[in-house]
Amino acid sequence: MYLFLQTWAALRAAIADLPDEAFAEVSGCSGWLVRDLVCHLIIDAQDVLITLVTPAKSKPTRDAVTYWELAETPPTGEEPLDSLTVRLAAAYQDPNLLKFHLGDVGSAAARAAELCDPRLHVSTRGEVLTASDYLSAYVLEWTLHHLDLISRLPGAAKPPTEGLTAARLMLEAIAGVSFPESLSDEDVLLVGTGRRVASDAEISQLGTLAAKLPFILG
Repeated sequence: MYLFLQTWAALRAAIADLPDEAFAEVSGCSGWLVRDLVCHLIIDAQDVLITLVTPAKSKPTRDAVTYWELAETPPTGEEPLDSLTVRLAAAYQDPNLLKFHLGDVGSAAARAAELCDPRLHVSTRGEVLTASDYLSAYVLEWTLHHLDLISRLPGAAKPPTEGLTAARLMLEAIAGVSFPESLSDEDVLLVGTGRRVASDAEISQLGTLAAKLPFILG
């Protein structure tokens, strides 16, 4: 619960500090500008609110790791929901409206997470998880999207160190691999999920694991 709140607060703070022109920059998400990514995060926050008030009576079918699945191909930004996100983001026009909406819905999602019983069973995407596992899964989501946010914005604040470490461990658990300790958590997340190409030095460190990359999360 703590890491969910920490990584979510850090991501929202980084967005709040962005100058207007940054919203037109390319993000680390394929086919999306920063404004599109922020709009996606608004939808994510709405999903958190919906899920935390959708209790389930059945036993959990997923946990924080199995919540995620590995996809065969990376997203192109052309899926219907992705395309809708781009159109919706453009409709905001003023970046301050995006900031306001994220601040409003995002803070509500944070409050809902703070107030919920971590043992509560909740339903999302046709699966059941404890609230604790559901929120833990989002630590990976927030951390990866924080890296996406700042990919072309070198002056922006980075994700919290604890969040980077937790996200790395989760990626390793999802993929069933261990990345070399010589690689930083940030580099593991970027290279491991295909957000950037591994350097020659990194490929050497990765060894046979390099051929398995990237791990596309869905």
